[in-house]
Amino acid sequence: MDAAFAGRKLADTGIPFDLALCSTATRTRETWKLAVHEFEHRPKTVYEERIYEASPGELITVLNETPDDVRNVLLVGHNPGIHGLADVLAGSAEGDARDRMVRRGFPAAAFAVLTFTGDWKSVEPGVATLVDYWAPTE
Repeated sequence: MDAAFAGRKLADTGIPFDLALCSTATRTRETWKLAVHEFEHRPKTVYEERIYEASPGELITVLNETPDDVRNVLLVGHNPGIHGLADVLAGSAEGDARDRMVRRGFPAAAFAVLTFTGDWKSVEPGVATLVDYWAPTE
């Protein structure tokens, strides 16, 4: 199943996720439950109804509310908002990550890894670097 494989790929990044913000939609919750089993250390999970059908701006608002002691967040949501969020946050990209993201879009279980410097309140368009992208069948 793509969700479990995506969980393995995320775990392989070595990123120690502190928090997972997951949409309350049934499919998203099921996807997250399959993916998180692949993590050595499970992050705290918060089911957030505002993620469902959210625009990139609404998702940024959710991220802006992340507590300062959280270093790494995993956002589990829906298209077109998630793809739009990754695109709008990524002021730059490493290697061919942006080309792959544009070409493949965000099918179910796809993920993008973005980094930025600053606190969560400073998340805004263009502040991040797209460092990795993965989609099933890639």
